[in-house]
Amino acid sequence: MAEKKHKLKVIPLGGLGEIGKNTTVIEYNNNIIIIDCGMAFPGDEMLGIDIVIPDITYLIKNKEKIKGIILTHGHEDHIGSIPYFLRKLNIPIYGTKLTLGLVENKLLEHKIEDASLNQIKAGDTFKLGCFKITAVRVNHSIPDAVAYAIETPIGTIVHTGDFKIDYTPINEEVIDLGKFADIGRKGVLLAMSDSTNVERPGFTESEKTIGQKFMDVFKNCDSRIIVASFASNIHRLQQVIDAAVANKRKVAISGRSMINAIRVSLDLGYLNAPEGTIINVNEVKSLKDDEIVILTTGSQGEPMSALTRMANNDHRKIQIKPGDLVIISANPIPGNEITVSNVINTLYEKGARVLYDALTQVHVSGHARRDELKLMLSLLKPKFFIPVHGEYRHLVQHANLANELGMPMENTMIGNNGDVIELTSKSMVKNGTVTSGNILVDGLGVGDVGNIVLRDRKLLSENGLIIVVLSTERGRGRVLAGPEIVSRGFVYVRENIDLIEESKTVVRKALEKCEDTNVKEWNNIKMIIKDSLSSFIYDKIKRSPMILPIIVEVDLES
Repeated sequence: MAEKKHKLKVIPLGGLGEIGKNTTVIEYNNNIIIIDCGMAFPGDEMLGIDIVIPDITYLIKNKEKIKGIILTHGHEDHIGSIPYFLRKLNIPIYGTKLTLGLVENKLLEHKIEDASLNQIKAGDTFKLGCFKITAVRVNHSIPDAVAYAIETPIGTIVHTGDFKIDYTPINEEVIDLGKFADIGRKGVLLAMSDSTNVERPGFTESEKTIGQKFMDVFKNCDSRIIVASFASNIHRLQQVIDAAVANKRKVAISGRSMINAIRVSLDLGYLNAPEGTIINVNEVKSLKDDEIVILTTGSQGEPMSALTRMANNDHRKIQIKPGDLVIISANPIPGNEITVSNVINTLYEKGARVLYDALTQVHVSGHARRDELKLMLSLLKPKFFIPVHGEYRHLVQHANLANELGMPMENTMIGNNGDVIELTSKSMVKNGTVTSGNILVDGLGVGDVGNIVLRDRKLLSENGLIIVVLSTERGRGRVLAGPEIVSRGFVYVRENIDLIEESKTVVRKALEKCEDTNVKEWNNIKMIIKDSLSSFIYDKIKRSPMILPIIVEVDLES
């Protein structure tokens, strides 16, 4: 009797309809592999949140099926959730040398010591359960990036990861287009491809163009140079170091993630710097301005990053001074535009000169534009296509691009996080959903901040807080002291004494109402106080502060 063929499931848990949090599940029968395990930056509405990670409830329920995680590269939006993941699921991780070096560094910070890290390299083929996986070299803004060709029982899946086609890469390792063409000739059931730059025509510029720009800028500058970039953009960091060496400057490093990334990359041989080039940031004061370059975090305007602290005079070692040249060598991630703009304005106010991409080209993307995406699809010739890694409009436009190349629209799928996409050799359909969404990380708390807490934080930030304090006699409910009203972030009490006194009167009347109607339960009394005071304040000054009644019972007989 012939064995029943199972359907292949593709379940995105992150990275669809958003930038970041890239996590994709591939499942066949009792076999699951996971492609990447990334995090995302919090949106402006996520007050106080540090990072956002994917909900892995589905994986926890099916942990016995999981054979491993395969990583495409070492950017945070692809590896940032791994420490949180491993606290729930201790499963093998596969990645290239630099990717695993960056993962290992993260695990040390989180005090995770028992992870199974398995090193692969581009061109390697290995098996996980029923899946035969081949790593294919691609170009990106970090070395050691790979795509994956995954042979399944019903056909081959290709996941490109983040990629661009760079004919003159920094490390001289060109994307393996021949391998992609060979995979395409053998037949591809499904392709999943990076959609980040689908709106931009043509080809993405080579990383080497930025190296020449740095050389020109450094050569003609006699002041301090401060370069802000992503810590994991190792190619960019190498070009800054090369320009510094060529112009007899030392390189100081600021920002914990930058220090860690450079240390790992130097140790593993992915960064090269002559001995004595890299110095401690404490040595900056002992050098002349034209002898120093400072490499720093903060290209996204993060409030606690080194560049932002420099701009705000909060950095312990370095302050911006007139004449400094600051180069922001990164484009803002969608949603970060305002914070980046604020930092640039502050730098100008301090007398610095600032170079950023709107003025001159000091950054090139690590993602493929439309013509590169067309080339990838033309080489792979997939039967089905799921665009990934992008906001919803990016996914739609990438599907339209595939249609322009002759793929029927019914063979493309615009997915959402949590969709269960089932494939056979002849069909691709959505069949239900699994639990997905955002888990919010705030300090050491993982998932303990939800929509209600965020709503309260938003209310506090916009309208402030009023605390109503009073004491009553236990058993009788008679008011012994108060009400007293404490205001935080609502009004300045000394200039609004009349409003505060009127508010106390409203609270007294609410208490009389409770007594008249024989309301004894604390929660009910508090609710009546809140409703009465809230209505009064809104009618009076059209504001809606958070109101927190505190009732202390006192036992007079004791």
